[in-house]
Amino acid sequence: MTARRRVRPRRVTLDACAKLNLGLAVGPRRADGYHDLITVFQSVSLADTLTATRTTRGFALTVRHEDVALRGGDARRDRGRVPAGRDNLVLRAARLVHERFALPGGVRFTLVKRIPTQAGMGGGSADAAAALDAVIRLHGLRVSRAERMAMALELGSDVPFACLGGTALGQGRGEGLKSLRLAAPFRAVVAMPVWRISTADAFRRHHLNGNSLTPWEGHRRFAASLGRRRVSAPALLRRGNRFEELLGQHRRDFDSLCARLHAAGARHPRMTGSGSAVFAIVPSGGSVREIVDRFVGEEPLYEVRSTAKGLRLRSSGRHDDVHG
Repeated sequence: MTARRRVRPRRVTLDACAKLNLGLAVGPRRADGYHDLITVFQSVSLADTLTATRTTRGFALTVRHEDVALRGGDARRDRGRVPAGRDNLVLRAARLVHERFALPGGVRFTLVKRIPTQAGMGGGSADAAAALDAVIRLHGLRVSRAERMAMALELGSDVPFACLGGTALGQGRGEGLKSLRLAAPFRAVVAMPVWRISTADAFRRHHLNGNSLTPWEGHRRFAASLGRRRVSAPALLRRGNRFEELLGQHRRDFDSLCARLHAAGARHPRMTGSGSAVFAIVPSGGSVREIVDRFVGEEPLYEVRSTAKGLRLRSSGRHDDVHG
């Protein structure tokens, strides 16, 4: 595999944005063991920061947690939840690009984690997308969108969207992406409960429960209609999230959290992904601070806003050579 090269920076720093699911439907299990999904992904402003530096050999990652919750936050809660070593998506992404293009040397990464882990907000996928982009930039590669997306899908179902960003209809495993136009930008408050949801367990429960709660064909027709008009976040949220129906013992906790967010002044509370983060829209002209002050509960709260990109280049260090 070859790729044309251009000027190479020694170091790049990228912000990797979290995502929310504005509605999520799950279909039957496919022959390959995966389930088809229909969802609308939305990039939001809460972001991790990844700095990548070219080295002569090897791959290394240092992780630092930074608490950006408006209240109730404690960065120590997420320590130990970011996989270390070869299982980390940042290092897997770096090795994938190096092997695909037979690149020399290695990369040293520093990751500042702000996106809560195991939250359904795609933090790990965002970091993987940032690592892909960083290594491509460090070596001045010109890589087609199709090839970049193929590498992203090898790393995880949400990584292709993390590379694309903005607002997008997602179908299949996540490889079927169609950019959409948001009717209006929005702000949201995200609440992070103590309980966590295993994605594998959530899909297993869906499979065991069949599709009685999910009118799959109706969701497919709705997905086919998207793209001809701008999409409204509140309207999409009213379509629901299949995984909310599969919470088992956590359903009462979820209902309580939604009720408390609504009582504080936020609207359309919904779980993102397979959980466990719950977010609610800030009404137009509403005050995030007032919602936070009125909220009753111990859950950490975060403010986010919709963004048009999933990755943001912060800086690109000194360049050292050019390849034609």
